[in-house]
Amino acid sequence: MLPEFRLESYFGIWEFKARYHLTASDAQSFSLEELLSMADAADRARWQAQRFGYIPTRGTDELRAAIASSYEHIAADDVICFAGAEEGLYCAMHALLERGDHAVVLVPNYQSIETVPRALCEVSGAALRWGDGWRFDIESVRQALRPNTKLVAVNFPNNPTGRNADPQTFDALIALCRERGIYLFSDEVYRGIERDPAQTLPQAADKYERALSLNVVSKAYGLPGLRVGWIACRDRALLDRMEKFKHYLSICNAGPSEILATIAIKAREQIFARNRALTSANLNLLDAFFARHANRFEWYRPDGGCVAYPRYLGREGVEAFCASLVENAGVLLLPASMYRSELLETPQDRFRIGYGREGMAEALEALDAFLA
Repeated sequence: MLPEFRLESYFGIWEFKARYHLTASDAQSFSLEELLSMADAADRARWQAQRFGYIPTRGTDELRAAIASSYEHIAADDVICFAGAEEGLYCAMHALLERGDHAVVLVPNYQSIETVPRALCEVSGAALRWGDGWRFDIESVRQALRPNTKLVAVNFPNNPTGRNADPQTFDALIALCRERGIYLFSDEVYRGIERDPAQTLPQAADKYERALSLNVVSKAYGLPGLRVGWIACRDRALLDRMEKFKHYLSICNAGPSEILATIAIKAREQIFARNRALTSANLNLLDAFFARHANRFEWYRPDGGCVAYPRYLGREGVEAFCASLVENAGVLLLPASMYRSELLETPQDRFRIGYGREGMAEALEALDAFLA
């Protein structure tokens, strides 16, 4: 049985109640008018003619073709779409893992990438080295492997730390998985809005025949309301097994959402450019904020995505700080308990802050006033 999803339960209380959502994990969203303005003539006509019936379980041909165009070695038949990234993760883990298997998962992590595998088989953690700036060390994966390891699961840029692996280390991870015949589950939902484009990692499914690349239009694209995600993988028998699990879940996505997602993926360079500019501006504001309060916080610049994981230095502790902040100032942050792992020790003095949305200056003013 799966445990309570701590982060989502916390959001259930505060996400739409807090005045300043300063821990959002997505980029600023678009209006319907803004998104449709990016559509070509064919997709605009499809939008106007859309009926509200069922669509194919794996996704429309048009959406899967648009997704495939964002990879180098992936065809439309190598793609299956889901109702968000969470459903894709759930189906992939159930299609891959069973009792007697072993998986290795990167820590810290978004909770379900750890808890879903743990409900199916034995799982070990591989740590981002928090005493070394959250550096990813491939030796942490190598040391966690067992003879029955079937899957390694990673997330870059990472949620919650915002850290990326360097391309050489990521290549070494793929080589290690290929050497052992291990599947690589690569959560790539923040790919596209790295600070340094030269540090953008290849998509795992392009590099390795047993890789699963998970993505979604919720995060780097800023379109979480569409609820459209996907997995790209060249193991088509595995895609067949994932589809059978989806039959028990969403069955298919919403047709209108898939048309809008198709428009967004075709316009991805325009969308990513806007979101990189917004996150860059917000990071400048965060640099100044944390410089003003260096006695209360330890700050580092993340490599990509739109979340970071600073350290809180106050004597009352980060849990009490975050609780008081949202209750008294209406500013929502995620304390370290939301990222507690059952696999490895994680620091208890951190909090997640989001910097992908508009309104950062006003939120930081409220946080300044609370600290004063």
